[in-house]
Amino acid sequence: MPAEPALTTPPHTDPMTASPEPAEFRRAMSEFATGVTVVTAIDGGEPIGFACQSFTSVSLEPPLVLFCADRRGRSWPRIRAAGRFCVNVLGEDQRDLCQRFGSSRGRKFEDLDWDVSPWGTPALRDVLLGVHAEVQDVHHAGDHDVVIGRVLAVQRPEDRLDRPMVFFRSRFGVDEPTSPDAPDAPDAWWAGQWGWM
Repeated sequence: MPAEPALTTPPHTDPMTASPEPAEFRRAMSEFATGVTVVTAIDGGEPIGFACQSFTSVSLEPPLVLFCADRRGRSWPRIRAAGRFCVNVLGEDQRDLCQRFGSSRGRKFEDLDWDVSPWGTPALRDVLLGVHAEVQDVHHAGDHDVVIGRVLAVQRPEDRLDRPMVFFRSRFGVDEPTSPDAPDAPDAWWAGQWGWM
């Protein structure tokens, strides 16, 4: 007979209405491997952006994408105000970009090569994919916003055949058990999703 899973609710708590603690939920969700992106925009003539792992496609007709952003972050309100954004999908060799945009310290675009796309969004160079979109809907969900974007264009370099950056069990990569931990931005981690500054 298989062993029963360990209970995660305190004694005298109704397991049907209890919720896991944030730290426990974060650990559990780290079992789901995701890609890593940087969401960028231009607001008031200034480029802004944050690292984000909660990104996916939603619809083909019309073309829609989704990402989640921490409402406490500084970049997301400005991206929302800008109305247009670019999701830059990182390759496995671009940890420096993840660290740069996953930290609240320093200027993210300082000494960084990037371009203004025809859609008025910052396009990071040498990424696997750039998805240019405009904000269509925003839904409140706990301490995050679920952002639906209508895709304006995609840019996929033909000569970029590298593997994607993957985040799994709080580390980069799935076949590198000793790979470096991802940057831990204060107050930015929750439930395995990044909605960084």
